Amino acid sequence: MTPTAPATLEERITRSLVGAAVGDALGGPVEGYSPEQIAERHGGRVHGVVGPWNGGTWRTARPIAPYHKGDGHVTDDTLMTHALIRVYATVRDHLDAYAVAEHLVPDLMTTPRWIPELEAEALPLQRIFLAEKWLVARLHYGHVDPREAGSGNIVNCGAAMYMAPVGLVNAANPAGAYAEALDIAGAHQSSYGREAAGVFAAAVAAACVPGATPDSVVGTCLGLAKDGTRAAIEAVCETASRHTDAESALRPLREAVAPFDTVGPDYRAPSLGARRPSRLHSIEELPVALGMLLIGRGDYRRTVLGSVNYGRDCDSIATMSGALAGALGAEVPSDWAKTVAESSRLDLHAPAAALTEVTREVFARDVRRRRSHESAYAELS
Repeated sequence: MTPTAPATLEERITRSLVGAAVGDALGGPVEGYSPEQIAERHGGRVHGVVGPWNGGTWRTARPIAPYHKGDGHVTDDTLMTHALIRVYATVRDHLDAYAVAEHLVPDLMTTPRWIPELEAEALPLQRIFLAEKWLVARLHYGHVDPREAGSGNIVNCGAAMYMAPVGLVNAANPAGAYAEALDIAGAHQSSYGREAAGVFAAAVAAACVPGATPDSVVGTCLGLAKDGTRAAIEAVCETASRHTDAESALRPLREAVAPFDTVGPDYRAPSLGARRPSRLHSIEELPVALGMLLIGRGDYRRTVLGSVNYGRDCDSIATMSGALAGALGAEVPSDWAKTVAESSRLDLHAPAAALTEVTREVFARDVRRRRSHESAYAELS
């Protein structure tokens, strides 16, 4: 048998971004529910694209209305990811918190786009969650220093969920991805929400290293993560290492992350102390995504379906795990990608092509900057 050639940079970027969008769409219709509720609703585990939880009454049924979650529709995770890619395509260099204020916020506020869950053209601002609307309130209306604007927001996965492009622009440079994502996320989040954004970007960058494995990605995360985020990843991934299938791991992974998660057992009714800054806690989504990556051994289908059937914030979990599996080189099932692209009315490959071009430009610019520094240092020495 002829060995399969390692995935190229372009293939990894494409598979990561398409994989993130497909994971998002698969997880959307079962977001907020438990594995038991998901199995009861669907007569077993979810194995692909499914319809809205409330069927044809999705327009009015609470708590989902007015969003059409399901049938291959992406959610705000993908909308924000594509918005960040557009910022990279404009700036064509590394980003910081000021780029969020100068480019991302105006994009959310001024340019109507097709919103799959609303089945209409609308401003992205009209779809994103309140934790993302915070960007507009603080940066556009509040004129807060972009580097500090995330302070005061609820601490959740809002910034982490769209940081895959940062990891891809910094492909094979996890430390660079971590630092850049922390800077960008400072405009949106604080505490362990901001930390998760940095670690997720680093994980995506680590997955792009030739020869990378799920274990090496987790090892990189543990080498960079701080405080509760590191402890949560360690606990969840240690538990995941004892499982070879997601079904047996659903409850153990939740038990492993529970001490670090502030939301509590009822996802739709968070505890009084939920989503507050802390050095002891972590978001739930990133550690579980890494755990599912380990259990799935990097296979896209196994990794993402495990994430989807975990429930709770499973669209974001599957967005992250799908991005990581794709960055490792796993191919996204073409039938899923086709359904999501057609149902969401999105070209899932165009953002990847744009980001690949920017990534090559940024790397070339980084090389020139590094050589200039080396020359100056040599002269100093």
